[in-house]
Amino acid sequence: MKKLVCITGPTASGKTSVAIQLALYYHTEILSFDSRQFYRELLLGTAPPSSDELKKVKHHFIHSRGLFNEYNASTYADDALKQITELFKTHDLLIMVGGSGLYLQAVLEGFSHVPPSDKTIRDALNLQFKNAGIETLQQELSQSDPIYYNRMDIHNPVRIMRALEVIRLTGKPYSEILRQKSERDLPFLPIIFMLNPPREVLYENINNRVDLMMKNGLLEEARALYKYRSLSALQTVGYKELFLYFEKQYTLEEAVDKIKQHTRHYAKRQLTWFRKLNPLLWPVSLANAIVLIDSYELEN
Repeated sequence: MKKLVCITGPTASGKTSVAIQLALYYHTEILSFDSRQFYRELLLGTAPPSSDELKKVKHHFIHSRGLFNEYNASTYADDALKQITELFKTHDLLIMVGGSGLYLQAVLEGFSHVPPSDKTIRDALNLQFKNAGIETLQQELSQSDPIYYNRMDIHNPVRIMRALEVIRLTGKPYSEILRQKSERDLPFLPIIFMLNPPREVLYENINNRVDLMMKNGLLEEARALYKYRSLSALQTVGYKELFLYFEKQYTLEEAVDKIKQHTRHYAKRQLTWFRKLNPLLWPVSLANAIVLIDSYELEN
């Protein structure tokens, strides 16, 4: 059976490097499941593979869409499965890598039957957000669906409003709706690895990465994107904090500190998502990983 090796883990844990090393060893290609690296305008804040890394191995779903073409997990899952099927015609093993657990879960397990948007409810939520701020939305979600509240980015108004929209529409917790997935009959064997470096190492990596992004021009990139700040793709750590700096709600130093803090919080939520997929913890070396991959069978 064909094998799909999935490399997961929190941001700044080293996933890209591991995926490239595996792809080079197996002479294969990489598919990304990072929901922000899809957008070609987000060059710095999403920490995509470098131009040199992209030259080493063929990548799919990196900078493949424009910022105004919104993308969701359901559509991505359909596109990814089509691409996987095509690539398996010439490869026995493929690599998937990324940090968006929902997108990987949609590929492997099917996607939830979430009802479409309701304009009346969405307009009411947008008005509530405009008049009362994000705090009232956070409070409502924490009371109506504490499970989803505790695992999501509570600073993302778009996701909060989408969850509340579904809750008001169905009368059920959003987390319950998400669990009701369609069945997938996968024609390949998924092998999921999770990188989980020690917390102090991860946090140092995060801080260093943010400092490097700022040095390389993240502030200028965010300034150029500021006029599009209402787009859901820009409700992203690294951009929204700098948008608040432009609005004089933070000093630049405070904004950078907030980016680091919110990235650490995001890393914790990522680990929660990935643990639900029962991954193998990344072994101590690439050689050990290759032995596991080559010997991995269906009964595992």
